[in-house]
Amino acid sequence: MTTTLDGLDLAERVGQLLMIGVSVNAPSGAGDTLRRYHVGGTFLRGRSTHRAAQLKSDIAALQKRAALPMLVAVDQEGGSVQTLKGPDFPRLPSALRLGAGPNATLRDTTRGSARRLTGIGVNLNLAPVADTVPASIGEDNPPIGAFHRQFGSDPAKVATAIRTVVPASQQAGVLTTLKHFPGLGRVRVNTDTSTGATDNTATVNDPYLAPFKAGIEAGTAAVMISSARYPRIDPAALAAFSKPVITGLLREKIGFDGLEFSDDLGAARAVTTVSPATRATRFVAAGGDMVLTIVPSDAAPMAGALISKAESDQAFRARVDDAARHVLQAKQKAGILRCG
Repeated sequence: MTTTLDGLDLAERVGQLLMIGVSVNAPSGAGDTLRRYHVGGTFLRGRSTHRAAQLKSDIAALQKRAALPMLVAVDQEGGSVQTLKGPDFPRLPSALRLGAGPNATLRDTTRGSARRLTGIGVNLNLAPVADTVPASIGEDNPPIGAFHRQFGSDPAKVATAIRTVVPASQQAGVLTTLKHFPGLGRVRVNTDTSTGATDNTATVNDPYLAPFKAGIEAGTAAVMISSARYPRIDPAALAAFSKPVITGLLREKIGFDGLEFSDDLGAARAVTTVSPATRATRFVAAGGDMVLTIVPSDAAPMAGALISKAESDQAFRARVDDAARHVLQAKQKAGILRCG
């Protein structure tokens, strides 16, 4: 790992911290951006009915443009959130439906889906959803409950599901991403489409953290940080820009040592008052590792800002190195990078 990291200059290290969205149906359109900014990962955004062979060819062509093998991610949760819907990718039940059924069905469904993903070169799923939606809120929770993306309304039950999903997926070759830390199940606003999403209940000892802890104990490679506010944990910042959330709670209190992703910091309305450049530097400064943006043109200002701050701030430069190390370790875990 140290040898691989030592072989990267600052621009290449910064590039590893970026995951850029590309159209799942025409991914080659962003190939120049991925190469120019040494991008560490790509997110296949949108919905596709292409066959596996076409997708495999497209992803292989993308990987050929990268200096280091990239993390290639999709949103293949199930229910209404399923990127790949072609004839080779059966429709997956919603998490709420799977969570209400037998554990063996959840395990087998997850494993089968992961095998199809790894077969085309996808190595990271931006799933499972570890949020718990209280029964008293249900579908009045816009980002999760309205789409039945949660495994249940009891954090202990959700934790059991997460404990099943993580190894079922990762043993089949697809890394998992627990989302949306520290939880979106109690908010009344969708961070993708509005501002003001706030959970006034969550604390550092919140019972709703149990599913995230379960997934971490099960070995998840990644955790995604939400863009909502949690004033009882940090009254000053969105979670994506919060050192108390990202470093204090997730790293230090819970003990997660894997890859920390942002939720989308490109098109999400929750972050529109902050420039793309500042979104990237604030997330990394707070302890985050990989900045996700579905807007390819964000790569230039984000990379530029990260490089500039690292050149002028030694502590931030060390943080960039630490983040790049986490990205490389995830790639090693995915089996796409041999590290010295």
